[in-house]
Amino acid sequence: MATDEGSVAGAEKRWRAVFVAVFLLLSIFKGVLAWRLQPFVDEAFYWQESRHLAWGYSDLPPLTAWLIRLGEALAGHGPWGMRWPFLLLGMAWPWLLVAFARRAFGDARAAWQAGLGCLLLPLAGTLGVLALPDVPLTFAAVLAIYAQWRAASENRLWPWWLLGAALALGFMTHYRGAMPALTALFFGITDARRRRLWRGAGPWLAVLLAALGLVPLVISNWQQRGASLAFQLVERNPWRFHADALAQPLEQALACTPVLYGLLLWAAWQAWRRRHETAWHLIATQAIGFLGLYFVLGLFADDLRFRAHWPLPGYLPLMAALAVLVRERGAMRGALVAGCGLAALGLSLGLAWLGLAAGEHGPGWLAGSKLFPSHFVGWREAAREATRLPEAAGLPWVADNFMLAAELDFATAGRHPIYVLDNPLNAKHGRAVQVALWRRDETALRAEHAGDAVLLIVDETAVRERDRLAWLGSLCARLVELRPRERLELFAGAKPIAFYLARVPVNPLVAGDPAACVAWRAAHVARYGQ
Repeated sequence: MATDEGSVAGAEKRWRAVFVAVFLLLSIFKGVLAWRLQPFVDEAFYWQESRHLAWGYSDLPPLTAWLIRLGEALAGHGPWGMRWPFLLLGMAWPWLLVAFARRAFGDARAAWQAGLGCLLLPLAGTLGVLALPDVPLTFAAVLAIYAQWRAASENRLWPWWLLGAALALGFMTHYRGAMPALTALFFGITDARRRRLWRGAGPWLAVLLAALGLVPLVISNWQQRGASLAFQLVERNPWRFHADALAQPLEQALACTPVLYGLLLWAAWQAWRRRHETAWHLIATQAIGFLGLYFVLGLFADDLRFRAHWPLPGYLPLMAALAVLVRERGAMRGALVAGCGLAALGLSLGLAWLGLAAGEHGPGWLAGSKLFPSHFVGWREAAREATRLPEAAGLPWVADNFMLAAELDFATAGRHPIYVLDNPLNAKHGRAVQVALWRRDETALRAEHAGDAVLLIVDETAVRERDRLAWLGSLCARLVELRPRERLELFAGAKPIAFYLARVPVNPLVAGDPAACVAWRAAHVARYGQ
C-alpha cells in the first residue's frame, strides 16, 4: 500500500513539474511576443476606445477598453502597457482549471494532466499575447465552472459570490458572455439536487451579481440608441441557414488539431452518459452549451468573420474529463499522447508565426504568401512617413478605413487628429457608429475642416481585391484636388500605403465631379499601374 501511495505521489510530482515547466516556458515566450509584436488592428481600435472611457461601445461592452486603460496607466503607452493585464489573465485560467479538476475528481495527477493539455491547445495556449476580449471571457468562463463546482458541493455563500462575479465579468466583456450564464442556469435547473439549492440565498445572490454586469450594456445601448445590440444581434448575422456552416466541425478539428478534437468529443459523450454525478453533469452542460449551441447558432449566424474560437471554453473542462477517463480505463493513452503531441505542434507553429510577425525580418520572409501578417505590420512606417512629409506638417490626417486610423493613432500615441472615410469596412466591423460618436468620421471631417488641406493615407490592400479598384476610384468623390505625394512599397509590395495631399470640399455636392474623377483615376492608373 505504501509503495502504491508513493508511486501515485511520485507520478503527481512529475506531472506537476511538467505542467509548471511548460507553463513557465510558454509564459516567457508569450511575454516576449506581447512586448515585441505590433498591435493587431482590433487591438488598436480597443486602445482607441480606452482613450474614450464609456459604459460601452458600438462593438463591445467596456471591459476590454478598461483593462487596456489600466495597463497603460501603470506601464505606459505601448504594446506591453496595453497587453500585460491580458497576459496575466491568460496565465491565471490554467491554474483555475487545474484547481477545478483536482477538486471535482480528487485526482491531482489527472488535474495536472488536464492543465497541461489545455496549455497545448493552440487557441488556448496563445491566449494573453493580444489584448482581445476572448482573454477575459475565457477567464470568466473557467472561473464560473470552478465557482459552480464549489457552490454545488459546499454549503457556503462565497462560491455564489464568485459565480456571480464571474458571470458579470463575462457580460462586461462580450455579448458571448451570455453563454457561461446560460450553461450555469442549465446546470442549476436540470438536476433535482441542484434545484433544491434555489431555496437558499446563494443562487439568487449569484443572479443579482451577474445582473450588475449587464448594467454597462443597458446604459451604453440606451446612449447609442441600441447600436451595439443591433450590430451584434442583427447586422452581423444573416439569421438564415447557410450550408457552408456545416463545415464547422472541420474548422474545430483544425483549431484543436484532429486527434485531440475527436478525443474531446468522446469525452463530452462520456460526460453526458455519467451526468448523474455532479462533476460530469457540470462538464456535460458546459460542452453542450459551448459546442452544441454554438454549432446550431453558427448554421444561421455570422458567416463572414473568424469564429473558430467561440467554443473554446467548452473544451477546457472536457480536457479534465478526458484525463480522468483515460486513467480509469487504462486505454487510449496512445491516442491521447498523439493528440497532445499534434496539439503541441500546432501551438508551436502558431507561436512561431507570431514570432515571425514580431521580428524585424519575419514579415518580409512571409511577404507574397497567405501567411503574411498584414494586420500586424506597416503602421509604424506609415506614421513615420506621414510625419516626415514637409507639405503635410500641421495638416489633419485622413485614413481610408478605421483599421488604418486606429493603428496610426496608436503609433502616434494619439498626438495627431485622424479622421476616417466612410469605408464599408467600418460598418462591417461595427465601428462606424463609434467613429461617428467620437466625431472622427467623414461627416465630422466636412463639418470641422471644410475647405482645409488634409493628408489622405490609404492602405491599398485593406479591402478585398475585387472591391479595391472601385474603392480607390471613389476617393475623388470624397475629397477634392487629390495629388499623389508618396507611396510606400512595404515588405516587397505586400503592404502598399499611399499618401495624397487633398482638400475637404466646402460643398459636398461638388466633390466627385465626374470629369475630375475620370482625370484623377487616369493619373492614378498611369502612376501606379492599378
